Amino acid sequence: MVAPQKITRRKLSDEVFDRLLQEIETGAYGADAQMPSERELMVAYGVGRPAVREAMQRLEKLGLITITHGERARIAHPSIADVMQQIDHAARHVLATQPQSLKQLQDARVFFEVGMVREAARMAEPADIQRLEEALARQTAFLDRDAGRFVAADMEFHTVIAAITRNVILEVVSRAMLQWLSAFHSGLLHWKGHERITLEEHRLILDAIIAHDEVGAAQTMRDHLQRSRGLFLSQAVESAS
Repeated sequence: MVAPQKITRRKLSDEVFDRLLQEIETGAYGADAQMPSERELMVAYGVGRPAVREAMQRLEKLGLITITHGERARIAHPSIADVMQQIDHAARHVLATQPQSLKQLQDARVFFEVGMVREAARMAEPADIQRLEEALARQTAFLDRDAGRFVAADMEFHTVIAAITRNVILEVVSRAMLQWLSAFHSGLLHWKGHERITLEEHRLILDAIIAHDEVGAAQTMRDHLQRSRGLFLSQAVESAS
C-alpha cells in the first residue's frame, strides 16, 4: 500500500494569488485596467488585508501588475524583455553556483544560434546586411586595441543576426544568453589569441547570409561555435594543469 501523503494547509494569500492570477490570465481585467481596492478584495474573498497584500506583491514581482502608493493597482503589460529581466538574477545564480550549467548553456547556444542564422539567411534584406557589415567593421576596429569592446562588438554581431529573424523572442533570448556568457564564461566569447579567427569566421557567416545560403550559414555557425567551445575547453585544461 502506498503511504498516503499528508494534506498541507495552504496560506490564504496563496488562494488569493491563484484567484487573481486566473482572473488576469482569462482577461477579466482590460488593458491598463485598475484592480479592485484592497478592501473590495478583502470583502470579495472573505480574507484579511495581509493575505491580499501578500498576493498583490507576488503579482507585482511577476510583472503582472503595477502598484503605486495611494492608487489602485493596475494591470501591467510586460514585454518579452521584461519577462527575461525577471529571471535574470535567478539565471545568473544558477550559472555561478552550478558548474554543469556551463555545458548546458553551450549546448543551448549552439542549437539556438544554428537555427536562428538559418532564418536570418532566408530573410535578410539589404538594410540587415548593412547592419551586420557595420557590426563586423566595429569588431575589426577593436582588434588588438580594446578587448572589452571587441567582445561587445562580437555580441552585437550575433544579436543583429537574431534581429533579422523579426522575432522579438529570439532577439531577447539571444541577448540574454550572450550577456550570461559574458558575465560568467567570457572565455566562450573572447578566445584570447584567436581574435583573428573570430573575425574570419564572422565574415564567412555574413557571406553565407548575403548569399541567402541557409545550409551554409547554419554549418558555418555550427563550426564557429564548436570551435570556440573547443578552444575554451582546451585553454581551461591548460590552466588547470
